Amino acid sequence: MNESNQAFGEALVKSLIGERGHIPIAKALPDITAELAGKRTGEAPYTIYQLLKHMSYWQNFLLTYLEGGKPELPSHAMESWPSEERPENDEQWTANVEHFLNGIDKACQIARSAQLDEKIEHFPTETKAGILRNIASHNSYHLGEIVLLRRINGAWPPPGGGYPA
Repeated sequence: MNESNQAFGEALVKSLIGERGHIPIAKALPDITAELAGKRTGEAPYTIYQLLKHMSYWQNFLLTYLEGGKPELPSHAMESWPSEERPENDEQWTANVEHFLNGIDKACQIARSAQLDEKIEHFPTETKAGILRNIASHNSYHLGEIVLLRRINGAWPPPGGGYPA
């Protein structure tokens, strides 16, 4: 692996885990309770739970491409949003968070080890770097919504602070 591939891989890792521009994603989620995750807030169209499930859906979808698979494209983007608004309990919520963060870890491992300009077998117009960038930007977008919902509900900052505030 050449130096520029390695440097770009590390830049992608920083985007995947979150740094500088926003709080690390692993710091923004674990202290959320199932009650808060499922709380309907004002005119917000989604709960934190629904946002995380949506993020996980697309992250899993894109990781399948990176692992050589061919995920089935939903007939409509709305299929990536769960109809249930809340987790059944704290254990289910914790499992959802852990599953999502494990996907981030998997994406980081790929960013550190893959030839990033390599084309995706079942998505020939895309590279591994492009897929990883898509995961990072999609997660970052929705993480901002989760942080906003936390702020509105008085659940911000998380323990240890909300850098950047």
